[in-house]
Amino acid sequence: MSDKIIALVDGSVYSASVCEYAAWISGRTAAPVELLHILDRREGAETRDRSGAIALGARTALLHELATLDAQRAKLIMERGRAILEDARAILERAGVTEITTRLRHGDIVETVAEVEHEARVILIGKRGEAADFATGHLGSNLERIVRSSHKPVFVAARAFRPVQKVLVAYDGGTSALKAIDHIARSPLFQGLAVHVVTVGSATPEVTKGLENAKAMLQAAGITAETSVLPGQPETALAQLVEEAHFDMLVMGAYGHSRIRSLIIGSTTTAMVRACKVPVVLLR
Repeated sequence: MSDKIIALVDGSVYSASVCEYAAWISGRTAAPVELLHILDRREGAETRDRSGAIALGARTALLHELATLDAQRAKLIMERGRAILEDARAILERAGVTEITTRLRHGDIVETVAEVEHEARVILIGKRGEAADFATGHLGSNLERIVRSSHKPVFVAARAFRPVQKVLVAYDGGTSALKAIDHIARSPLFQGLAVHVVTVGSATPEVTKGLENAKAMLQAAGITAETSVLPGQPETALAQLVEEAHFDMLVMGAYGHSRIRSLIIGSTTTAMVRACKVPVVLLR
């Protein structure tokens, strides 16, 4: 069943926001939430054989002590993972979510997400990971890897949760942009929200027609929609509009056929997601 909200929690300062947005999505869609914490293979590894690192003649007791320390460390990491999941569950329960499952997995995060995403309607992840306070100028490497590989919408949570009322959609007329409009029209998540569809560039007849079609599709689904064309560069124009017009969420395609394409693959995306202080939903 591909209806779960899969929320990736790692114990970072973004984890609470991920949970709160998951609860918000669940409240509007009635979808269950699965909390997923992934242990790196090295973190959850079985006790390693360290004998090769010890000179011949070393006492067996030292080998035993090292093996015991490895086992204790693995146990503590597992316990920490369970604690992170329980804390996340508590946030969801306080928000009124009743259908919650937790999953603790070992492995590579991208491989794990690829294994479970067929069960998901959306993947939630924080903008940055556990080093967020020390890497404010960088996006989490796991986020970039997941965005590049996921076939489901990826919801990139901002640092702080706030209720969503106004949604900005970056639209370039490409396949992924059309998919984003279709997704918004079909999803109960966007019902009752004010949606603004914007293209960055020139107001050519083709651009105007595309925006009119997008607006018509949304209005047919009962969604209030406006459109506009902004001059300038996408990464600056969109971020400025989000800030000045007080949008609560940005939705955009993960691939496009114009300059917006570089928002997802390359440094422009990093700049865009980093600049926006609101969640960004990415669709392929």
